[in-house]
Amino acid sequence: MPRRRVSLQTGNFYHVYNRGNNQQNIFFERENYIYFLKLVREHLISKAVDIVAYCLMPNHYHFLVYLRDETLSESMKSLSLAYTKAINRRFHRSGVLFQGRFQSIHVSQTDYLINLSRYIHLNPVKAELVKQPEEWEFSSYLEYTGLRAGTLPKTEYIKMQIEGESAYQQFLADTNLPISSDFQQLLLDDS
Repeated sequence: MPRRRVSLQTGNFYHVYNRGNNQQNIFFERENYIYFLKLVREHLISKAVDIVAYCLMPNHYHFLVYLRDETLSESMKSLSLAYTKAINRRFHRSGVLFQGRFQSIHVSQTDYLINLSRYIHLNPVKAELVKQPEEWEFSSYLEYTGLRAGTLPKTEYIKMQIEGESAYQQFLADTNLPISSDFQQLLLDDS
């Protein structure tokens, strides 16, 4: 396989994402989302990363991660393989589930970091799956706002930049905030 364009370095933040092969769904029922998050805890959090923010969508996922060691690529590979095998078994299918290996973007600026968390949490609203981000169960937004006491995301990375749960809700609601040029490129790339 070709080398990764973005060199993954310990002590940095990354936007990690992937989608279903041919943009098809990767989650088919509620239990799939839950199982995937269980695998995230097992394959990623126990080894390589702190999950800062996440959102699982029907045909893709987004993670904002802080890299604790150099094993992210191996951990993502084992996560993808374990999940694909389980889905193939569950739905009597075969073949690949994901569109190649995961993608990653280095997040080096604080405003990019907090805008990325907003983008991730608003993904289900943008896709018109829900009207408000708190209506989407498969996102870390509920931990950020205190609506769920989950332990998967490490919210302090973002909350240090935005004071309090109500401030974060206001941050997501404020559509007039400036967006950096790096982040605008991400939005164009994701379209």
